[in-house]
Parts: sequence; structure tokens; C-alpha cells
Amino acid sequence: MPPTEPDSTRSLLGKGDDGRRFLSGTFGEINGLTSPPPPGAPAFLPTREHRRFTEFADTVRTNRYIGLCWGPPGVGKTLSARHYAGAPEWEQWQRDLGEDREPGPIPEQVLQARTALWTPTVTASPRQVDQALPRACQQISYAIDYHRHGRVDPFVNPESRSSGLTELLIIDEADRLKTTGLEQVRDYYDRHTIGMILIGMPGIDKRLGRYPQLYSRVGFAHEYRQLTPEELTAVLVRRWHTDGLATDDEFTQTVAVATIARITGGNFRLVDRLLTQIKRILDINQLETVTPEVVEAARDALLIGH
Repeated sequence: MPPTEPDSTRSLLGKGDDGRRFLSGTFGEINGLTSPPPPGAPAFLPTREHRRFTEFADTVRTNRYIGLCWGPPGVGKTLSARHYAGAPEWEQWQRDLGEDREPGPIPEQVLQARTALWTPTVTASPRQVDQALPRACQQISYAIDYHRHGRVDPFVNPESRSSGLTELLIIDEADRLKTTGLEQVRDYYDRHTIGMILIGMPGIDKRLGRYPQLYSRVGFAHEYRQLTPEELTAVLVRRWHTDGLATDDEFTQTVAVATIARITGGNFRLVDRLLTQIKRILDINQLETVTPEVVEAARDALLIGH
């Protein structure tokens, strides 16, 4: 296939260059923008645990303390943090900007939350941590500056310097940070007037207890719990209708919902995976009604711990 002529305003390729070196080279990803969500991804459903997380984050942000949040995997910690910070809308805004499309106004949730969200990589080096913390916070400050003034000029509008307009930094997967990384987090917190939330697995509070200089700055703690059976049933019914799985047979639907609640045990991530498998089995078998047998078949297609 002959190469097409590249757009000279954006392309790295010269005339007649088909860029095949990218096929065999070790160039890696071009930039740090996240991939867009898949089409038809389910909408975020606020729960009581999310409302508890929101109140916790508001308190940490207002008082500028360090907060700890922990909970088992799959209960919704990351989803709540991303929703609170407006991360999905912010990432889409950045993708539009990176693709030279008109990005539109800064997302309203980003302006309200003034919250940066950062997830360290598994092998984050001290240098990467040093660069990532101010970069994540400064981007939010510049976004607010852009919203206020229509441009980003920190020398004319100095309030955005040193991440001065960012009020909260949420660090997800904080368990990945080693001793040096935790010290860098404490140092960054000490040098900025900012609240900070560390999200991790159960036991992160005990681990941080071994670092008294950081632990003494922790002002709030929040355990993110699994959904109660009653709330899980309510969430399932909402997803049931959103995904088009609802039927006129209320008894069959009630039994199927109860079966899903029993299998998932209040785990948000598992609910999403199970509902995806249910839709798949319905499509394959050309069925219209979700029965307990369909739910059990979907359960057999998943790896679920006992």
C-alpha cells in the first residue's frame, strides 16, 4: 500500500515516508494520554460508599490534611476517586486537545473539585515520582487558570504557580510506593498547601505506621467497605434497566438479582464482569430472559475466588 502524504502540520514523517520503522523499532507509547473508554461503558452509579468517600475527600481537601483510604480490591475505591476528581471528563478534554480538536470548556467537575489524581507505576523511580507529583497538580492549576482568563500565563497570573490552585491530590495504588517514594510524598505535602489522599489495600494504615514523619500528618482515615446486600440489590436493579436486561417477569428478575448478589458479595468490579458475561450468554443463545441458570452459566465463565 503506497504511503499517503502526511499532514505537514502534525506529522513526523517526511514526503514518501511510510513510517514502517515504527513497526520494528522500540519506540513505545507516543504520549501519556489514557485510552478512551470502550463504547457503551456503563455509567457511574453513586452508592452510599461513594457518598461516604465524597464526604471524606471534602474534609481532607478543606482541612489540608493527609487522608488514608483502604478497602479490598473491586469495591469501587478507584471509581469513586476518579468520579470525585472528574478524571473521565478531564482525560477526554486532554485527548481532544492532543488531537488538535476544539476541546471546549474545562469540565465543570474538574473546576469544582480542584483535585489531581495520580497513580504511580509499579516500578516508579524516585525521579519519576519527583516529576509526576508537581506535573499532575500543576495541570489542574493551569486548567483553572485557563478557565478564568482564557489563557495560561503563570507570570501574569501567579496564583497558578507551584500548583497553587489545586486543593487536593489523590494518589491511587499508594501501596506501590516504596520508602523513598513515601518520603517524596511527605516532602511534596510539606512544601504545598494541599490536601492529600493515599488509597491502598487493607493494611496500608499499618504500613504507614512505620513511617512516623508521614503518619503523624495523617488527619483522617476511611475504610471503603463492600456494599450491603440491600444496596447491592438496588444497584443491580438500576444496572439491570440500564443494560436492557429487565423483563416483565418480576419474580424471575428478583431471583436472578438475588443470585448475582450472592455470587458477587458486594464487589463492584465483579458485578460489572458478571453482567457483561450475562449479556454475552443471552446474545450467544438468543435468549431474552435472564434466569438464575443464565446467571450461573455466566458465573462459570469467570474466575471467582471462593
